[in-house]
Amino acid sequence: MDADAINEMNTEIIDEINRAHTTKALEDIRVRALGKSGRITLALKGLADVSPSQRKDMGFKLNQVKIAATKALDERIAELEPLEMQRALDENSLDATLPCRPMVQGRTHPVFQVMDEVAAIFAAMGFTIAQGPDIEDDFHNFTALNIPESHPARQMHDTFYLNGNDENGNPYLLRTHTSPVQIRTMLKQKPPIRIIVPGRTYRVDSDATHSPTFHQVEGLVIDETSNMAHLKGCMLDFLQAFFEAEDGIELRFRPSFFPFTEPSAEVDVKIRDWNWLEIAGAGMVHPNVLRNCGIDPDKYQGFAFGMGLDRIAMLKYGIPDLRPFFTSDVRWLKHHGFAPLDIPGLIQGLSGNGGAKL
Repeated sequence: MDADAINEMNTEIIDEINRAHTTKALEDIRVRALGKSGRITLALKGLADVSPSQRKDMGFKLNQVKIAATKALDERIAELEPLEMQRALDENSLDATLPCRPMVQGRTHPVFQVMDEVAAIFAAMGFTIAQGPDIEDDFHNFTALNIPESHPARQMHDTFYLNGNDENGNPYLLRTHTSPVQIRTMLKQKPPIRIIVPGRTYRVDSDATHSPTFHQVEGLVIDETSNMAHLKGCMLDFLQAFFEAEDGIELRFRPSFFPFTEPSAEVDVKIRDWNWLEIAGAGMVHPNVLRNCGIDPDKYQGFAFGMGLDRIAMLKYGIPDLRPFFTSDVRWLKHHGFAPLDIPGLIQGLSGNGGAKL
C-alpha cells in the first residue's frame, strides 16, 4: 500500500462517518475500519511485509489515519446520541419532567421482626443486649460453659470447625449457640448482670425444622438473690407479651440436663387450645461456669435461658417450614414480611409475675 492508497482510505472512512445518521451505523463503520479485521488494522499488520526503508513512513501515516478515524467517530457519536435520545422520547410520548415512580419500600424479614420484638420486651424488663463474634474458640464455646471434651457438641458431626488454631492449639469454630457471649460478658463485667444475647448460630443439621444456620436468643441474670421462681416469672412475662396472650397461657418446667446449668429444665408452653410445646431450655447457672468467669458462686447465683428465634417466629406467625427463612425467595419474604414494629403494643401484656421486678 502506497501513500495515495492510504490517503484514499482515510478519505473514504471519514466520508462514511460523516454520512452516518445513527450510532448503530457508526458502530458498523468502526468495526469495518478499526476492528480485528478492519481496513486500518489489516493495513498496520501488513507493515511486516514492507521494506524497512518504507515501513517507518507508512506506519506513521497509517497511525495518523487511525487517530483521525477515532476522533471523527467520537465527534459524530457526540452529535448523534442526543438526537437519538430526543427522537426516542418523542416517539414514546414520554414526559421527561415527570417525577420518577416511588420506590417500593422493603419489609422486615420475619426473623429480624421477631428479634426486634424479643429485644423490645426484654428491654422493658430491664435487660440489655450483648453481642459477640460468630467465630469462636474452644474456651468460650465449650470449656468455660462446663462442656466436657466427650460432649457430642464437640464432635465434627455437630460443629463447623475452621482452619487455624487458637493459643491453646484447639481449632476455631462457628459458634454452636450464643452462650459464648454470656462468658465474654461475665469475664468483663462484674455482677449484677442482666443481658439477652440474640444472634446467629451454626450446627451441622438440616431438615424441615433444622438449618445449618439459625438464630437464638439467650438470657442471663447474675446477682445475689435470683432463683428459679424469678426464672419462671421472667419466662411467663415474656411469653405472655410475645404471644399476646395475657390470659390462657401455662408453663411447665420439666427436669433436664445442660452442662452449664444446675438444676436444668426444659420449658414447655401451652397457649389457649395448643398442645404442650417445648419452647426453651433454662436453669440456674452452674457454679463451675461462674468460677470459670472469676465470679464467686458462694456469693452470686443466677439463671439462664435460651430459645430459637426461628422457632418462636414459626409458632407465632404460622410458618410451617424453617428452610424458607434462609432461601431469600422474594415471593415468600413479601408474603411474610412485616410492617414497622409497634413497640408500645408489645409490652402491654407484661403481667408483673416477677420477671420485670427481679
